[in-house]
Amino acid sequence: MKYDIIILGSGPGGYVTAIRASQLGFKVAIVEKENLGGICLNWGCIPTKALLKSAQVYDYLKHVDEYGLKAEAIDKDFGAVVKRSRNVAEGMSKGVQFLMKKNKIDVIDGFGKLKSGKKLDVTDAKGKVTEYSADHIIIATGARSRELPSLPQDGKKVIGYREAMTLASQPKKMIVVGSGAIGVEFAHFYNAMGTDVTIVEFLPNLVPLEDIDVSKQFERSFRKSGIKVMTSASVESVDISGEGVKAVVKSKKGEEILEADIVLSAVGIKSNIENIGLEDVGIVTDRDKIIVNDFYQTNIPGYYAIGDVVPGPALAHVASAEGITCVEKIAGLHTEAIDYGNIPGCTYATPEIASVGLTEAQALEKGYELKIGKFPFSASGKAKAAGTPDGFVKVIFDAKYGEWLGCHMIGAGVTDMIAEAVLGRKLETTGHEVLKTIHPHPTMSEAVMEAVADAYGEVIHL
Repeated sequence: MKYDIIILGSGPGGYVTAIRASQLGFKVAIVEKENLGGICLNWGCIPTKALLKSAQVYDYLKHVDEYGLKAEAIDKDFGAVVKRSRNVAEGMSKGVQFLMKKNKIDVIDGFGKLKSGKKLDVTDAKGKVTEYSADHIIIATGARSRELPSLPQDGKKVIGYREAMTLASQPKKMIVVGSGAIGVEFAHFYNAMGTDVTIVEFLPNLVPLEDIDVSKQFERSFRKSGIKVMTSASVESVDISGEGVKAVVKSKKGEEILEADIVLSAVGIKSNIENIGLEDVGIVTDRDKIIVNDFYQTNIPGYYAIGDVVPGPALAHVASAEGITCVEKIAGLHTEAIDYGNIPGCTYATPEIASVGLTEAQALEKGYELKIGKFPFSASGKAKAAGTPDGFVKVIFDAKYGEWLGCHMIGAGVTDMIAEAVLGRKLETTGHEVLKTIHPHPTMSEAVMEAVADAYGEVIHL
């Protein structure tokens, strides 16, 4: 069968790309070996947020007296929490199925393998192979949990994020290795549900890609919640021969053995580029990534790649944006290359983290003279009333021209606030313009204005 565009993979990169291509008038097919929506919708972004919401509600109930209320016999049903998460994911997947039908996109079930001549073979569940061709083939196969040699996953005692979402019973003790978004979100969830959690991070700070002030605040919050934190530490080996797991952890103090029921490996991701025919077609890769130009074309005409399989942030919203940019370029529309310096990053633990642009250290390294402002949520009326006073907003401006270089937030709901900074930076907004933009009171978002006011020596509520 012949199409204008075939997309290999139906995650937030693939299915969004398919819909935009259909809107542009292309005849489109999408190939998926498992579930529509990919990892993000079925095993990542969406179901983890459902788990975290259950943990948040449970935490509220445990502290209901702080709000002047009373509740008795507060308890949890771990199995029901997991079931709710799976139901949310399944509902979203059905939503993607609806969108495929609505946009007249053919869904091809099976494992796709690229061939030369703008073709690919799809092997279905029964082993039947069917050949398809297209003028343009877009690779959006995503990524999976990366395994370390010292931490091989058996799916039972040493697990990845997929198993962490569907455990049959709640572990009493858990070791989480890695403090990126996946690691800290699961560490928070299991701790909030009552599991004894230890988090092990190889680098000196938790969430090490964030601004140092955010990392320090986050670590304080984690320790306060009862999570044991080990930084500048590594898991050297694991012994799963007994009833639980014994992990040898090396730190500045030397080596020690930690015992737990389960170890969650959250040390990053591995691109899904094996066995999909890249070598057969001659598509160039480097360090586990497919090499593309600014509009996602590979070195072989007619073949493109987006999302986690190409260099750049492995984020759902980035994959979607890349796919839209790719097909709009194919359609001949005027489109600009994505500005990777203005990609928001969000972490949904408690407290939440959201950031965009340069950290303070990065800005200084680039030679900028800075104006920096911070506004703590402890000074926010809305945050105090909501019982969420921990955290702050930090803004970084170029002192010379007023360019908004970076914005870093930690606290309740900040993942919903960061878009203001992303939009402001896109429009080349200056600090003065943010300062003179009236923000509603009382809201969490007015902390952005207050932080900017602090940077310019005009803060009112500090």
